[in-house]
Amino acid sequence: MTHLDKNPFFDRIKESKNVLLAGAGGGFDIYSGIPIYQNLINSGKNVVLANYSFTLLEETTSEEVFPNCYKVRMGDSDKSGRNYFPEKYLCSFLGSKGAYITVYGLSRVGVQPTRDTYNYIIKEHDIDTVILVDGGTDSLMFGDEEGLGTPQEDICSMAAAHRTGVKNQILLSIGFGVDHYHGVSHYRFLENISELTREGGYLGVFHLLPDMEEAILLEELVEYANIVMRGRESIVANSIVSAVQGNYGDFHRTKRTKGSELWINPLMSMYWAFDLHKVIRKIKYYDEIKASKTIGEFNMGLSSYRQNIKKTREKKNIPI
Repeated sequence: MTHLDKNPFFDRIKESKNVLLAGAGGGFDIYSGIPIYQNLINSGKNVVLANYSFTLLEETTSEEVFPNCYKVRMGDSDKSGRNYFPEKYLCSFLGSKGAYITVYGLSRVGVQPTRDTYNYIIKEHDIDTVILVDGGTDSLMFGDEEGLGTPQEDICSMAAAHRTGVKNQILLSIGFGVDHYHGVSHYRFLENISELTREGGYLGVFHLLPDMEEAILLEELVEYANIVMRGRESIVANSIVSAVQGNYGDFHRTKRTKGSELWINPLMSMYWAFDLHKVIRKIKYYDEIKASKTIGEFNMGLSSYRQNIKKTREKKNIPI
């Protein structure tokens, strides 16, 4: 039993010693986990960072320490000319704060090799808790919704982590509303949370507020990334920071979103926490993708499931 003045997420990690904190959906997802990183460090826990990556890791100077797994450091460089290396710039930013870290970059492959990478990291660091972070809400689409967003990377990471067997696994979602652009129905997101609540899989919410140390760190990190990766700024991360700062409605922090209509809102700066194992049990196409070795195989498994759905849950607007 919990109480009103307790938070189930923080209760779940209270006894954790060695935590793997990973960005689930590629790109900048690990940035959405940095407030959690700072809080865990302040609590005296050992934290290992990882990110399912959109960077062409094989075209960087980062060391491949395991198949499809690279150790990214602040001194590494991108030889591809794309200037897309969020993991390296995270290391550089934290290094400027005196935290000299590495980030494990995970190549964009299927569930089985991603699981093997997670097992390698778990063994190397004696991990007892895995926390995956999704910048967005499409990680909570079960598969029978009309619009799924872009679930491939999120679900691949979630299924891979689930299959490692680590008992304490948590999924965090932040950025309510940002996936509307990708066709996600937030009516269905809330419906799925209700289903998880009935089954004990929902661990509540907590909020980033402007004067929190963790929120300020995120703002500084995102602003730094905006400068060094100009033209490739994260829409999700900037939307979250906009919400933390108290902006509302069609507010734009970067030129990348000009010409589109945004809905920056206070719910964007909330973390929604879930028992990852119980979320995976609700993913209706899990059996079709759990053995995938590539993203292509993952997509074929998802497509096979979708072709055989008799009825999808149509998009609906929240009736308020």
